[in-house]
Order: sequence, then structure tokens, then C-alpha cells
Amino acid sequence: MPIPMWVTRVNRRVTNPLMMALSDDVPPLATLHHVGRRTGRRHRTPILAFPTARGFVVALTYGPDVQWLRNLEAGEARLVRRRVVYRLTDPVRLHGDTGARLVPAWTRAALRALQVDEFVELHAKMLRSSTSH
Repeated sequence: MPIPMWVTRVNRRVTNPLMMALSDDVPPLATLHHVGRRTGRRHRTPILAFPTARGFVVALTYGPDVQWLRNLEAGEARLVRRRVVYRLTDPVRLHGDTGARLVPAWTRAALRALQVDEFVELHAKMLRSSTSH
């Protein structure tokens, strides 16, 4: 069972602005840059992104119907983690242990306590590092 959607409203106003101040620099935080599939509007979303062989895995703590994932499935997105920019494509939805095994043990334990068992793995290609010119 994902986190209730009312928590999303609180996070948008309180938690996300605080996380955005750190998300480009402090892993496992990352900033997801995506474009609205209908509006064309640019969005930034702080997420927890864990490296995998393909790219990154993200736990779908609000369930699989989040707007950022729908936007990514309709196109592509960028991810900034440790000031490195990646192009994200080819999302693969994972369920249960298949996704959980891709995140660190401390994260798995927290996600199990929250009854979160949906994930998405994203193919990532490094585009540039903001520390290199």
C-alpha cells in the first residue's frame, strides 16, 4: 500500500522545497526534471534514486500513478545526482522482491514498513558533470 495521497500535498509545500535544496548534491537524493505530457510544462521533483546496472531504481512510494512517471513514460527525463546529469529512458516497472533487491537494505526495511512494493528502474546515460567543463 503506497503512502496516502494527502501526504503528497504536505510534501509539495513543506518537504519537497527542503529536499530540493539538497537533491542535486546529496545522494541518494536526486532531482528529476520532466516535462508535462499534456501541458508541456517543466517540472522538478526530488526523489531517492539508487544506482543499478541499467541506471537507477526509484521506489514508487505514492504508487504507480504518479505524474512524473507518466511524463517519463510519454517521453524522457533528466536526472541530476551528485551534480551529474543523466538522460533517463525506458522505464521498467518492478514489483515486490524484484524491485526491492535493487535498493539498499536500510531502504528495503523502511519500504517494507511503509508497505511500498512498487518500483521503476530507469535506463540512464550520463550527459555531463557540472564539475567538468
